[in-house]
Amino acid sequence: MDLSLRDLAERSGVSAPMLSQVERGETSPTLQVAKRIATGLELRLSQLLRLDEGGAVSVVRAGERRKGPSAVEGHGYEILTPPLPGQRAELSRHTLAPGAVTGGPGDPPMHEPGSRETAVVERGRVVLFCDGERYELLDGDCVTFDADLTHHFENPGPGEAVLLAVLSAGLRRS
Repeated sequence: MDLSLRDLAERSGVSAPMLSQVERGETSPTLQVAKRIATGLELRLSQLLRLDEGGAVSVVRAGERRKGPSAVEGHGYEILTPPLPGQRAELSRHTLAPGAVTGGPGDPPMHEPGSRETAVVERGRVVLFCDGERYELLDGDCVTFDADLTHHFENPGPGEAVLLAVLSAGLRRS
């Protein structure tokens, strides 16, 4: 889209002098003005606010994964998603040795209110304990739950278990 300041002013309802100040970094627009600018550019506000990022695609190579801190022996995990600003979901890969857990009974919830978690068992057998209930999961099984409730996974099997988990922040359905 090739627009002059006058064209954008006409399309957005934001004055050309204001657009010029924003473009030069002399002022920051209010959210209302930013929304009008986005509309004039035929973008959503979220797209406009991301224009300074390095692209629409982020790749995290296997050797670049962030290792998560684990206070529990036999539990290791990697965060597979990049640390992008404003990101509302995180994908992690958890490995549990036989008998290992991802936390423990009585641990406080570690996720913000309204968070949801979806986990799929990649290999092995795990048991999810969530809000006092027990759920046995086998290879390929998938579970979704409110992640702000007290929960943990256990590996009761004789071999290593691996699960992928997606944590979505603040998306609980009412």
